[in-house]
Amino acid sequence: MKTTASHSSRVGKNPFVHQLKLTDSEKLKIALMSVTVFPVRLLLVSFLMLLAWPFAFAASLGRSEFVIEPQSWWRRLVDLCLRVIMRAMWFCGGFHWIKVKGERAAPSEAPILTAAPHSTYFDAIPVTMTMCSIVAKLESASIPVWGTLISYIRPVFVFRSDQHSRRKTVEEIKRRAQSGGKWPQIMIFSEGTCTNRSGLILFKAGAFIPGLPVQPVILRYPNKLDTVTWTWQGPGAFKILWLTLCQPHNSMEIEYLPIYTPSEEEKKNPALFANNVRKLMAKALELPLTDLSFDDREISLSQGPLRIYDYSCLLEFNQLMRSLGLRAGTTALALEEQAKRARKLQGDRLGLEDFAQFLNLPATDILEQVHSFFDQHGVGQIDIRHYVTALSVIHRPLKPMDTLKLAFKMYESEETGEILKEDLAVIFEIMLGVKEVDLTVMFLALGGPDTGRITYDELHNFIQKFQNFALECLDFKDHPRKFCITHRTSCNGNKQDKDS
Repeated sequence: MKTTASHSSRVGKNPFVHQLKLTDSEKLKIALMSVTVFPVRLLLVSFLMLLAWPFAFAASLGRSEFVIEPQSWWRRLVDLCLRVIMRAMWFCGGFHWIKVKGERAAPSEAPILTAAPHSTYFDAIPVTMTMCSIVAKLESASIPVWGTLISYIRPVFVFRSDQHSRRKTVEEIKRRAQSGGKWPQIMIFSEGTCTNRSGLILFKAGAFIPGLPVQPVILRYPNKLDTVTWTWQGPGAFKILWLTLCQPHNSMEIEYLPIYTPSEEEKKNPALFANNVRKLMAKALELPLTDLSFDDREISLSQGPLRIYDYSCLLEFNQLMRSLGLRAGTTALALEEQAKRARKLQGDRLGLEDFAQFLNLPATDILEQVHSFFDQHGVGQIDIRHYVTALSVIHRPLKPMDTLKLAFKMYESEETGEILKEDLAVIFEIMLGVKEVDLTVMFLALGGPDTGRITYDELHNFIQKFQNFALECLDFKDHPRKFCITHRTSCNGNKQDKDS
């Protein structure tokens, strides 16, 4: 597979991983705080949250989900009480001073606030300070106590079990945004997931589809020790709460940037609108842009013996497949069917028109980009088996053995169930996102005569012996050991010089 240099450079640090390393002095401080300050803070935070519940419950009674009524005096009083209680709760949690820069626009001027980077559940602080609506999972409403508080701010609920949920959510956001300021502002975390704040990932288009002015809101946590980040790989929710409550003080900054009014072109193109706002926010944050999205998280988090080593090309392929509308329709059954069709071709090369016919799609520019991904030699023809293998990788990145088994079905001999060493090297190149895989060491470690062939069962049993099979048993371009000077044990048990 080929990738563009520009895309590779825009991936950068994995935003879905957070590694928290504590020094000995920090461990000692946390130990002392855990038996002194932490229990008191936890008790106070819990009490204040429980105190807020009856106010939110009473104010939510009898309200319509679709019509905004004039706010009565007692509901305004409840709103004020809730703001005070929630601010006191955050204060007890160590967020003593929250620095606010800029000025929040009125709902009539900017009905949507787009906040980033989204990195923790403490991002709820600006929501409770403003009582803006948010976009939330329907399951959030069933969380004891907290669910009632969420319901009070009249969120736009996402029904994940409803296949039309995305469209309905966008329509509801648009309806509220076009109310002329009658509905509360909606604060949307446009990244759609939590990251480690190392860069801004791609924004979802929901906040930008209405084509109305938005106000960017940037969030910072300028703490020496980052205990707040809660992302896909790293400390869990309770550990983050515990460590954060054990800090003497937790700093947070909220900055309201000037209102961004879209151009006519941006109104017609929400993706362009979203990307331009993202660039503006990244500049203010002094953070890089990264061409990753919520949908790419599993690819970048692959683990195990066949974890993806360099995911830049697979991420670009994944984005192209989404553009073609093929990503959502990919299932294990569909992959099996495509693998059967690919096997019948027995390695015959397909040009762009034949490739389009195989996928039952028109030969568009995007499809041509996908085709060129697998045209290693620039001859205008590809082996469709490479495409099916790559599609399986991005569909189930956490199940590499399923992809390997599928690839074997396309390549193996009907008589022996074996595949050639050269074909296996290509499969590994696609699965790992690397180039120039050499299987010499692996075949030597298998023992017995090197026939240049292997069955799936033999390979599967061999891979299971190694936690880092790809790094220990394979050689490929830019392998990490080529840049090391220490010794390691290879998969055949012999010592190897890493810079050899």
